[in-house]
Formats: sequence, structure tokens, C-alpha cells
Amino acid sequence: MSAGTATVVQPRLDMWLADSRRITRHAARTLIDAGLVTVDGRPGRPGQRVRESAEVVVTPPVTLDVAPDARHGSAAEPVVQLSIVYEDEWLAVVDKPSAMVVHPAPGHPAGTLADALKERGTTWSLLGGSERAGIVHRLDRDTSGLLVVAKTEAAHRNLARQLSDRSLGRTYWALVHGGFREDTGTIDAPIARHPRDRRRMAIVEGGREAITDFRVVERLSGATVLEVSLRTGRTHQIRVHLASIGHPIIGDAVYGRPDQVLGRPALHAMRLRLRHPADGTERSYESRVPDELIAATDRLRPSPQ
Repeated sequence: MSAGTATVVQPRLDMWLADSRRITRHAARTLIDAGLVTVDGRPGRPGQRVRESAEVVVTPPVTLDVAPDARHGSAAEPVVQLSIVYEDEWLAVVDKPSAMVVHPAPGHPAGTLADALKERGTTWSLLGGSERAGIVHRLDRDTSGLLVVAKTEAAHRNLARQLSDRSLGRTYWALVHGGFREDTGTIDAPIARHPRDRRRMAIVEGGREAITDFRVVERLSGATVLEVSLRTGRTHQIRVHLASIGHPIIGDAVYGRPDQVLGRPALHAMRLRLRHPADGTERSYESRVPDELIAATDRLRPSPQ
């Protein structure tokens, strides 16, 4: 080697992938070990050196187009077409339909939002596990509306911090039983698992702090439309809190009573506010209230005299 010639150090594949994808080295190794990374057409190894001219291809994990029980022999169903409100290289904001579970859980091994996201062929953050496809927070199965999904681990950590410090704003539309004298209010009551029914949550002394703000939008016949904002994010928080003050959500069979016409809780995540993890700018996204919830509201609106 002649004097003055610099030695080019070829990076390890796991370090190169972590740097190029803005993920941790552990996440990069997970992708490589899963056989999802090839170098010049061959499966990559974490420690192999990457030449400048090498062709590195990352294949996102793919979930088959199956219904929740299709793995046990049932016929497959079409993939749900997701409504993506916003998407860039850092994150995506998804408008989740009702009746869709967010990520795999006991009784719901497939057919989830996470499966639908992975079907899109996009690489999502592995921070919460590959099965969760970058999901930062969740919505109940029958609650429709907005949630944010992270594409990189850096974005995932940033959004999780916003969720923790309460700067990630979530506002819901809710149709509840009964009328309100006040126009605004706050429910501050701790939530934990129900002491006798582990499938439900309840107001429990010594439970986790839970704070919900509400504002009356419209007074109907025996019902009220509310705008509800979360300061904390406990499981079933809005449903439990509103039921605890005598105003369960219409159609909530767990904390109120079922609605045979509506068939789901009248709860919709209509607005999401966050600071973009790339530049810190304030972003706000909105989702239209679904037609079936508008129709339920119309049925309860007093007839003009």
C-alpha cells in the first residue's frame, strides 16, 4: 500500500443496517437472524462486512392473508384495506375500523391491525416486538379511529415518551346515555382489573392513576354527545370512567348495555395530536365520525316542533 492511501473500513452488516434504517443494532440483528436481509442475493450474517458496491435487500416480515381462524382450516378472507391518514419515513397515522383487534392476543392470533400493516410490505419498528408492527398505543377492538404507528425505533421511542409525558393528545367522540347539567368536567379515578371479573376493568382504590376530561357537544333525547380527552391511557379508561358517573357509552355491552341496532360502543378516536419525532413540529390529524355512529345520533335527536 502506498504512503498516504487511506484504508477503507467495510462496516459490519448489523451496524450498517442499524445506521441506514435508524434502528438499534439489536433490531438489525433480529431482521438478519430471521433471514430477512440478503447481501448480493445471499442471506446476510450480522458480522459480515458490507462492500460499498454490495446490494443489500431487506424484506419486511409478511403475514399471510388469512382470517383469524384460517390457520385451522377455514377459508381465507380478503385483506382489510387500511385507511392511512398520513405516512412518511418515520411514522404512519392509521384510521382503524371497528371490530378489528390491534395486535395478536389470546383468541385473536391473526387478522389484526398489526397483520394488515405488515401486509403492506413496509418495515415497522421492532421495539414492541415484530408481531406488533410498530404500534405505539392501542384502541379497543370495537373502538374506531386514529392511532400512530412507528416505522423506526427512534420514532417509536420518541412517540412513547410523548405518550408517557401526556403530550401526545387523543380526543374521542362518544355518545352516552343520559343528560348532563354541566358543560365540562373531569373524572379522576384510579383504574385496575375488576376484583371479581378479570375480563373487565373497574374503579379500584390503589389502582393506576386515570384522568379523563369531557365536554358536552350536543344534548339529545335521553343521551349526550361528548368530546372526551385522555390525560392517561388505561385499558378501557373512557368506558369505565363514563360508566362510573352513570353515563355509560351507548352500545357498550361490557360496562353498560348492548344496542341491538348499533352493535358496538359509540366511541371513536377522532383526533390525534403529536410532535413529529423528526423535527418536533406539532401535527394534528382528524378522522370523520363513522356513518353508523352519526345514524345512531340522528335517531336520538329530538324531532323539530
